[in-house]
Amino acid sequence: MVSLESFGLVGDAGAVSTTTTPLAEVAASNSTLRAFLHGLPGVDRVGADARAAMLGTRSIKTTSKKQAIDLAIRMVDLTTLEGADTPGKVKAMCAKAIHPDPTDLSVPSVAAVCVYPDLVATAVQALGGSGVKVASVATAFPSGRSSLEVKVADTALAVADGASEIDMVIDRGAFLSGDYLKVFEQIAAVKAACGSAHLKVILETGELSTYDNVRRASWLAMIAGADFIKTSTGKVSPAATLPVTLVMLEAVRDFLRTAGRKVGVKPAGGIRTTKDAIKYLVLVNETAGPDWIDPDWFRLGASSLVNDLLMQRQKMATGRYAGPDYFTLD
Repeated sequence: MVSLESFGLVGDAGAVSTTTTPLAEVAASNSTLRAFLHGLPGVDRVGADARAAMLGTRSIKTTSKKQAIDLAIRMVDLTTLEGADTPGKVKAMCAKAIHPDPTDLSVPSVAAVCVYPDLVATAVQALGGSGVKVASVATAFPSGRSSLEVKVADTALAVADGASEIDMVIDRGAFLSGDYLKVFEQIAAVKAACGSAHLKVILETGELSTYDNVRRASWLAMIAGADFIKTSTGKVSPAATLPVTLVMLEAVRDFLRTAGRKVGVKPAGGIRTTKDAIKYLVLVNETAGPDWIDPDWFRLGASSLVNDLLMQRQKMATGRYAGPDYFTLD
């Protein structure tokens, strides 16, 4: 098997180095992609679980908690991806995205609203010049199983309607069967169809089975042009977990050192409480570093999280929690 040394990627300590990656050579064929991806350092599953658990015990002082809550709100992608979605539901969600708590305009807006492609135009109109981005799932979400032509057309239509971010899902069947070139070519083609829109590549980590596969899929997506790598569709269990996000954060950190390009990370699914959100903020800071503590580089795909963040924020301001019907349901 071709080792990482063949690509100038391993230093004396065996870690991914800061040398320039010949990415064109890596993606030249399925065999070169396989050699590269399977030559990445393996993930110590026990170590990753232990480190994620340890970081999850960290707390944030009261003086910093409100800042952490506001930051988490700014990182949320409010999402509705149901077959029963209507223009009215999307408009209501967009209003909440701009002013999560209409009674307190000091609460920041969320990062983005994510909808199906046919509702992009509705979201764009509802958000106006608010600064909240419009994201759209595409490429046969959530299965990822359609022709490349359909995936590209799906993406192009969403971008034409005003989407500034596209969330695509990889073909897990192709990845798990070792057809890395097919996955690479699909990501690259969708990235080209995005134009100026950012591309978030969903790995669906719950179906990848191993942390080594999560690391390989992360690198494959980044080599192909992903602007963000995302854990999950939210339709498969398990969705986001701290250890999986840790592996992905290590990947983007090492990719920046190796390829000189910064890529964001988005855990999605199962993040419901302020305590959960703070665990992810600590994980980001301690793994990728403070440069990723920004909505441009880290997002939370967790619509139900916003209400808990708002409740905790109000508790800090007033000393009491709001009633369960105080905030709108998503």
